Amino acid sequence: MLSPKKFKFRKQQKGRIRGQATSGDFLAFGEYAIMATEKGFITARQIESARIAMTRKTKRGGQVWIKIFPDTPISKKPAEVRMGKGKGSVDHYSAKVKAGRVLYEIAGIDRDLAVEALRLAAAKLPVKTRLIVKGEDPWA
Repeated sequence: MLSPKKFKFRKQQKGRIRGQATSGDFLAFGEYAIMATEKGFITARQIESARIAMTRKTKRGGQVWIKIFPDTPISKKPAEVRMGKGKGSVDHYSAKVKAGRVLYEIAGIDRDLAVEALRLAAAKLPVKTRLIVKGEDPWA
């Protein structure tokens, strides 16, 4: 699973996700992609699960690009622990995703297979997504 190699600080606050994506909001490498249409946190497990679903469907054909990285540590206190006594230990890592962010890109396979693979990947993610195609307006 994806996680950062180094940190400046091991634990951080979650913060808020506001506004539209200004970076990573276009197709950079592939021919087909899925774009988030709402904001949210996507965990490293969900990113990996969607990637596996896509590569299985395409039978490892074509090329897949993951355009998000889980760099936000999410901490959690153990069950049945009283309030106070500091912040919990890091439980997992998440990627903050804004609306309009391209999540996965795929190329090198025919359209029907690419669309089906991206549909399976989108089913694994907690945010609503839409399919975008190279040369077409993503918001049309």
